[in-house]
Amino acid sequence: MAKAVTMNGEERPAQLKRQDPGPVKNFSGNVAGLWEKITGFLSDVRAETRKVVTPSRKEVQATTSVVLVAVFVFGFFFMLTDFVFNRVISQILHRLGGAQ
Repeated sequence: MAKAVTMNGEERPAQLKRQDPGPVKNFSGNVAGLWEKITGFLSDVRAETRKVVTPSRKEVQATTSVVLVAVFVFGFFFMLTDFVFNRVISQILHRLGGAQ
């Protein structure tokens, strides 16, 4: 048998379901909850926006130089890789008689 649960000074059987709110209360509760979620989100956005810092000229120059060096290194690497694969494929095709 189910145990009795005490709520608000009253004993109730544990198997009784909690009644759902009516449609009007459910609708207004969802709107109020949605409004709280939206205002909470906007206050979080505002707090994070205040943490944003503009980088100094020195930091911008440093990161720009790192990006430019990386672009040239990767460009050279892929150019070399493309050259090697082109030679290998050409040799394979030439030996198979597919290319002149």
